[in-house]
Amino acid sequence: MLEFGKAAPAAPAADLVIDGSEATFMDDVIEASKEVPVIVDFWAPWCGPCKTLGPALEAAVTKAGGKVRMVKINVDENQQISAQMRIQSIPAVYAFFDGKPVDGFTGNQTPAKITEFVGKLAALAGDGGLSEALEIAEQMLTDGEATDAAQTFAAILDEDPSIAAAYGGLVRAHLALGETAQASELLTAAPAAMANSVEIAAAKAQLELALATADAGPVAELQQAVEADPANFQARFDLAVALLAADDAEGAVAQLLELFRRDREWNDGAAKAQLFTIFDALKPQDPIVLNGRRKLSSMIFA
Repeated sequence: MLEFGKAAPAAPAADLVIDGSEATFMDDVIEASKEVPVIVDFWAPWCGPCKTLGPALEAAVTKAGGKVRMVKINVDENQQISAQMRIQSIPAVYAFFDGKPVDGFTGNQTPAKITEFVGKLAALAGDGGLSEALEIAEQMLTDGEATDAAQTFAAILDEDPSIAAAYGGLVRAHLALGETAQASELLTAAPAAMANSVEIAAAKAQLELALATADAGPVAELQQAVEADPANFQARFDLAVALLAADDAEGAVAQLLELFRRDREWNDGAAKAQLFTIFDALKPQDPIVLNGRRKLSSMIFA
């Protein structure tokens, strides 16, 4: 069993709820979340449910006494960051901690759900070292130590079964070990309270990609087929899948963007759907995701 350290101090009481923008997002959200969890509320003046959810969230954040902060983003005035975060309906709420998204939901929520949501985030600010253990487990996974990572994620869940980041990490560790059946079973059994979290969505996306790339064709042959006939959309899509299987996500995104540019409706919009799956599977601030979302948005709104 892991031994966890002392709780982190709460954030200062001042400026707990602020208005943010694309220009200040890195400072207000990403950097600030390295101190305490930050809730990002995507809203608009014309959104009826936002007028109820926003004040309720503000009240809960204030009540948390500095252990959580909140940033309000007007989607009408900040369309680029909204597109990058794949905001498709509002109200939409994301929670960041240690520079990464850890939870979220869309639509209005009951007062009890809001209290529970903010309470879980506040606990991260004083979690007895669990957030540090999460960082260690993630680093293990990055370093290829999937077995150790799985054991660490499991130990964290023993301490607190409600941590979606640990649950999603455990799924990803099984995927790294090639254990897709176990990963699928874990996702099926995920608690309802975390089913819509960002971490579970990322794990689901990675499972989808693992299944899709299981029978990927040879990159060289598919590359030749695309070069011989650039309008062979199936070959281009298969090439993207093969590149994913070869751990070339950037190359896969480039092929899918080109396919979308040539025919966005091909195979019921398969290129766009696969791009979103890749974006969900990678970290939100990954340059591949940021550049891919930007290019896709420019094509959509051109």
